[in-house]
Amino acid sequence: MRILMTGGGTGGHVNPALAIAETIKRNIPGAEIAFAGTPRGLENTLVPRAGYKLYHVNVRGFERKLSLKNIRAAWLALVSPIKARKIIKEFRPDIVIGTGGYVCWPVIVAASKLGVPTAVHEANAVPGLTVRKLVPYVDRIFINFAVTAEALGSAAREKIMHVGCPLSGEIGRIGREEARVKLGTEGRYSRYLLSFGGSLGADTLNSVAFELMEKYVSCHPDVHYIHATGAAHFEECCDRYYSGGFDRYTNIELVKYIYDMPLQLAAADLVISRSGAITCSELSRAGRGALLIPSPNVTDNQQYKNARVLEKSGGAILTEEKDLSEGLIPDQVDKIFSVPGFAEQMGRNIASLSPSDANGMIFDEIVRLVAKEIR
Repeated sequence: MRILMTGGGTGGHVNPALAIAETIKRNIPGAEIAFAGTPRGLENTLVPRAGYKLYHVNVRGFERKLSLKNIRAAWLALVSPIKARKIIKEFRPDIVIGTGGYVCWPVIVAASKLGVPTAVHEANAVPGLTVRKLVPYVDRIFINFAVTAEALGSAAREKIMHVGCPLSGEIGRIGREEARVKLGTEGRYSRYLLSFGGSLGADTLNSVAFELMEKYVSCHPDVHYIHATGAAHFEECCDRYYSGGFDRYTNIELVKYIYDMPLQLAAADLVISRSGAITCSELSRAGRGALLIPSPNVTDNQQYKNARVLEKSGGAILTEEKDLSEGLIPDQVDKIFSVPGFAEQMGRNIASLSPSDANGMIFDEIVRLVAKEIR
């Protein structure tokens, strides 16, 4: 089987594609897999690192104002399908699968017009413009959240398949007790609190973390707290950590990045984070309730929309940055941990949003789509 993955720009688009590729390789070791992305996005780091060939299609999004960049974007919109068509003819895929980002548009449209089966995965609660525009061209639309179907409209109804989000690794497969034993915290603490702001970090989440240390965790030695600052903020946070005397508390741990996220999520009783599509998917798969603080600097306010879905399930509490006030997050944590069963119920609620095996469901459907074409 030959598979062309397309999607790029951010980790939220690239990582699901890599998870799908990983699943295909695990089930069909001889499968030939390549990627089509832009020359600028995160795919240029992640895809070659994973060992896959990466083709480039130069395409850009339009700005919501008159600008010279829109002239360039319009030109690329005209010529990018030609480049995409050449890639498809060279690689000869049995199926093309998109995971979001502008590059999906020319690649999937070209594949569809050449008679190649196509599918697209939408990780966000509210579909992006590219996925909405691709509805007439794809054979299958995989969605992460059931509510996404409403935004895609009646024309997409027969194509939609609710699968959750494909994820790499062991998230959702490790029990709480097993994780705490491996992390060396079993029997030492009654509660485990985890927070992070992404790989680079976020000033807002770091400020929240230090407020938690000062006003809650330092007063509750039975609560183990680990916060990841992100690479961009680690040194300044370390200065604040030591100058504030938080290093003397054995239940507080400050790290640059969480390298063992499956273990940490499994061990946690509650998570404080942003609400990107992948983070929300990992929380749902792991069944861990959360306090979500969406980034206000994301296209179409997607993080807020994702967080709203989790909040409506009863698995998360949403607080926008503009509504953060002194002591709010420590008070929320205290309330959740003070009420017996509260955190556990949040975990059950959020877990109800995620099908148990997105990777397997997507793989099985890919095989069906290709088989249909072969027959």
